[in-house]
Amino acid sequence: MTTFTLPCVKRTLSQRRPGGRLCHPQSRQGSLGRTPLFVANGIIGGLAVAGPDAASWDRRNTLTGAVVTRAAACSPAEAERAADAAAAAFPHWSTLPPEQRASCLCAAADRLTEATETLVATAGQELGAAPGWVRFNVDVACAMLRQAASLATEVGERAAPSAAPGMRYALCRRPAGVVLGLAPWNAAVTLAVRAVAAPLALGNTVVLKASELCPKTHETVVLALMRAGLPDGVLNFVTNAPEDAHAVVEALIAHPAVRRVNFTGSTRVGREIAVMAARHLKKCLLELSGKGTMIVLADADLDGAARAAAHGAFFNQGQVCMSTDRIVVEQAVAGAFVDRLRVEAERLRADLAAGAGPLGAVISPEAVTRLRGLIEDAVARGARLVTGGEAVGTAMQPTVLDHVAFGMRLHDEEVFGPVVGVIRVADADEAVTVANDSEFGLAASVFGADLDRARAVAGQIEAGIVHVNGSTVYDDPAMPFGGMKASGYGRFGGHAAVEEFTEVQWRTERDEPAPDRLGR
Repeated sequence: MTTFTLPCVKRTLSQRRPGGRLCHPQSRQGSLGRTPLFVANGIIGGLAVAGPDAASWDRRNTLTGAVVTRAAACSPAEAERAADAAAAAFPHWSTLPPEQRASCLCAAADRLTEATETLVATAGQELGAAPGWVRFNVDVACAMLRQAASLATEVGERAAPSAAPGMRYALCRRPAGVVLGLAPWNAAVTLAVRAVAAPLALGNTVVLKASELCPKTHETVVLALMRAGLPDGVLNFVTNAPEDAHAVVEALIAHPAVRRVNFTGSTRVGREIAVMAARHLKKCLLELSGKGTMIVLADADLDGAARAAAHGAFFNQGQVCMSTDRIVVEQAVAGAFVDRLRVEAERLRADLAAGAGPLGAVISPEAVTRLRGLIEDAVARGARLVTGGEAVGTAMQPTVLDHVAFGMRLHDEEVFGPVVGVIRVADADEAVTVANDSEFGLAASVFGADLDRARAVAGQIEAGIVHVNGSTVYDDPAMPFGGMKASGYGRFGGHAAVEEFTEVQWRTERDEPAPDRLGR
């Protein structure tokens, strides 16, 4: 392990508060005028670390292209040391009384709240995220930490019924060991916390690997949790240069101390993670891509459905795994619904010349190019552009297309941007068929005034989460969160997280020795 000073910063990054808490500068005024230059470090056993020779890499602002963050480029060897540190901290952390772990997580929620405005500034620079989106992230993350704290008592021994006379059964649930969390950029605060909160509550230690798109945002989350009193080594943090991602992840999954892997991100990368984990027989929780579908039945409240559709499609520029990509509407009300959705979308339009509006920016110019390709393909194949489609740099207007149909890329591909397509169908049966005509199955919703009918439709949808008369973008930390089909497997949230991040041992006790069944 190497404490270090980044050569371009000229300030020590290995200062520590009493008790082993990490303390280092958050940012500095760079040579780029008013653009702050953040410094993001790996953290192993409570110390700031970097790869060999203090290697680093730069993350640039999505709108201006200016360097925002200079991040440590941890090597696979440093990643292995992070897992070593987590393994060394496991015996102490896993045997602490549950109320101590719970108290630490509740304190972490307070520390994260205190870091809100720092996170707003950092995520705004690294990701182009809107302030409202980041504050929403913090609120949800704090709720996740407090809910996870309630799980701490799930670890321990429980008596179980036994049908055998003179024999007692017990089920002993215990922490799995070291958990590897791989967090994405799009809901940077919420999903970094989700990757670590339940594992920590249940007595595991954790290595969190940052997204290459928001290393400072993720580091800020980790530091907030550490300030809540986590002992050194309980939560470790790895940043890596983009070109080293595969080697770093492979080293972490292969490490013998790592017993669980959780990944949130694209299905493409998730398949690679699953293969690595399977090679080492590591249990893996995957929350992957989605193709959020909203069904609007003929008796729905069209105003409410249009508002929910705009929220689901455009919140955080549609860069949410649960985002509404397709709206399947019964033909009888399709025209009236599209008129209302156009109004809702145009209320969210931004002044593109001034940069990103209240919804934030799209993550990269390449993403905008891909989104324009989806729009152009749909229009060329018969869809009608209702509103939007314009973009300047990474700022893009909310976009609605009508008459989307099978064969269009927009019908099949995950959008992950502020573009939504309306598909017209004859009836509810066809709506269900269209909704299920997808390789993905994460989130969906159904709007209808007849709740019995709406529930019946919801029950036929192949998705891990279905909301009736609500947006596809909704989460409750106490509920199981995850998908079907190519949207992954396993569940975060509630008691489902206990199943994911613990082991169960069946234990038996006899009053007398077992009878000899060998005929001796």
